[in-house]
Amino acid sequence: MTPLILIPARLAATRLPNKPLADIGGKPMIVRAWEAAMKSGFRVAVAAGDPEIVEAIRAVGGEAVLTDPSLPSGSDRIRVAADLLDPEGRHDVVINVQGDMPFASPDLSKICAELLTRQPEADIVTLVAAETGPDERSNPDVVKAVVAVDADGKSGRALYFTRSVLYGDAPIWHHIGIYGYRRDALKRFCAAPPSPLEQREKLEQLRALEMGMTIWTGIIEEAPVSVDNAEDLEAARAVALSIRA
Repeated sequence: MTPLILIPARLAATRLPNKPLADIGGKPMIVRAWEAAMKSGFRVAVAAGDPEIVEAIRAVGGEAVLTDPSLPSGSDRIRVAADLLDPEGRHDVVINVQGDMPFASPDLSKICAELLTRQPEADIVTLVAAETGPDERSNPDVVKAVVAVDADGKSGRALYFTRSVLYGDAPIWHHIGIYGYRRDALKRFCAAPPSPLEQREKLEQLRALEMGMTIWTGIIEEAPVSVDNAEDLEAARAVALSIRA
């Protein structure tokens, strides 16, 4: 298995314009995400929708490729980038790391790669963590994963993903948007049109489940810092200051 980490990024964002270039402790957020991913030891590149992002990554010696800004999703962006960067198909696994997770541990990419090795039936792998509090259950911005947890307690097959409230005494699984795709699965997924459940929940991974693809989840202890709005950005800047201190 030869993984390729791709970080999709574009400047057009409704809640936080120019988000990938937002300064976090003296560095653009996309550079911090790239630096964190590089610690995995895998090949890492940024799949950019804008030349400014390409320039920011190349300025620090990183690898970036410019893709069509009109591509509808990050998955489409990494599929195109994978074909541009690796037309021969030497990388049989593509790991999608989010550009708005500036401090994501490189171990998360390794967990995805290891899961694809351990679970040969898995087309796609992703990550979940236990809820941090009961308020997450009713928050539509928190995507919940319904998981058939394996006997090891560290992984499980995904049955569904939803923004709706989940009931019961057990904690919910908070979905974390880092994915590992087998290369052929990524191509099949992107070639398919949006599915009814995907459109209803506004969750791309439901397309894969409706296609009959198998998604396996790795259970991690804590979700990485994610920047979705101005408040999150200030929190990320505080993290950067604590690291520097």
